[in-house]
Amino acid sequence: MSAPSLLLVGRVRKAHGLAGEVLVESMTDAPDVVFTSGRRLFVGTATGDPAPDGATVTITGVRRHGEAVRLRLRELTSREQADSWRGRYFLLPAEEVPPPSDDEVYQHELYGLDVVAADGRPLGTVVELYELPQGLTLEIRPEVGATFLFLWRPEWIVDTDLAARRLVIDPPEGLIP
Repeated sequence: MSAPSLLLVGRVRKAHGLAGEVLVESMTDAPDVVFTSGRRLFVGTATGDPAPDGATVTITGVRRHGEAVRLRLRELTSREQADSWRGRYFLLPAEEVPPPSDDEVYQHELYGLDVVAADGRPLGTVVELYELPQGLTLEIRPEVGATFLFLWRPEWIVDTDLAARRLVIDPPEGLIP
């Protein structure tokens, strides 16, 4: 699987204030590098795809706001405009995003990985990812039977071998079929 040219870096959660600022959930480990004044972000749809018209926005102000990032964008000047952006994503070209460390992967790299239990038993293939309140959850489709969900927990991940397209997991007894 080749890397996409644009990577998700944030999701608009809601408008903030009256001047068009938005609270953004950061989807990067380096929000201080990604969300900087003057940076151009590509606008995404509510499904995470780039906007069909290739629209971009420019950050003119940044503040931390609890777990979120509060952004002032040149293109948004009112609360009404900012409200209409709820749920949309921001993207950046892959070359502008800091690369993951050796023990990390981009979420898009998980799609299509063969999932194997630590004892060598094949479990299926990663077919979908969900950002749930509990954390990143993988939908795994076995060769036979119904798909199941697996909550991503570092302590349950034995190995992520992108070259071999394989994810080895060791969850607690009874968690997976």
